[in-house]
Amino acid sequence: MEESRDKVQTKPVRLIAATCNDMGIGKDGKMPWNLPAVPDHAHFLCDDFDSAVRIASEPPLADMIETIWIVGGTQVYKEALGHPWCDLVYLTNIMAEFDCDVFFPEFDRGLFKLQERFPHVPSDIQEENGIQYKFQVFKKEISDAI
Repeated sequence: MEESRDKVQTKPVRLIAATCNDMGIGKDGKMPWNLPAVPDHAHFLCDDFDSAVRIASEPPLADMIETIWIVGGTQVYKEALGHPWCDLVYLTNIMAEFDCDVFFPEFDRGLFKLQERFPHVPSDIQEENGIQYKFQVFKKEISDAI
């Protein structure tokens, strides 16, 4: 078990979310817009960040998972943002106002810097189903200063 836990500790944690202009991510348990879902990969539902890490550390997943992806909700995002393994935040900025009752948590934009360009991520405005959106990647900047 200790060997699996060591493997997880070296794996990056990444967050992915779609937010509207006021950082809303949902209304009444659903997304308030209709855009493509997260790519079809293995998904595991966890109530908190620690559970996600624990599931990823147990066989057989420990040997199969390269990156831990967090896809919500608000509390899990918040816990992951404060964790040292979290290095990237992928936000899809839905360029519109929606009535939301659930929001992506505030995060330190001095620590997580918006990347003007990022490999394999379009930098221009996209449009689908009449909704404009833009992909944004925030990378954790690690300072060498003591």
